[in-house]
Amino acid sequence: MDAKIISINISDKKGVRKKPVDSVVIKENYGIETDAHASEKWHRQISLLAIESIDKMRAKGLKVGPGDFAENITTQGISLISLPVGTRMLIGKDIEVEVSQIGKLCHNRCAIYEQAGDCVMPREGIFVKVLKGGVMNKGDGIRVKS
Repeated sequence: MDAKIISINISDKKGVRKKPVDSVVIKENYGIETDAHASEKWHRQISLLAIESIDKMRAKGLKVGPGDFAENITTQGISLISLPVGTRMLIGKDIEVEVSQIGKLCHNRCAIYEQAGDCVMPREGIFVKVLKGGVMNKGDGIRVKS
């Protein structure tokens, strides 16, 4: 299976579940133009989580889907957590990103953790910084740059 984007998710404020959209503009050294987490001031410009990780939470009985873990991009067919920091990826035709962080520390327990006693985003989500921007569409391919 080829790696691809199955959902693009944005929110206008931090700390809430993100809503899916079909297309976004990605700005170099910033992130998704309309997302609350985008910033030139830090390395976590876009977050990614695999649908395979979300499926682990569904197997625990949770009714969750893309965007519910506050990830910007939900992927399919790529092992995100196996990509070391510094790995570059190409998304769609124009966009180039670089893995800047794997996982994160959760300072407070989110609603998903409270429901399930676990959350995959801190362990299996990754963050990237944008090296080259462009338009990202749901269904775009993802490939690791060699």
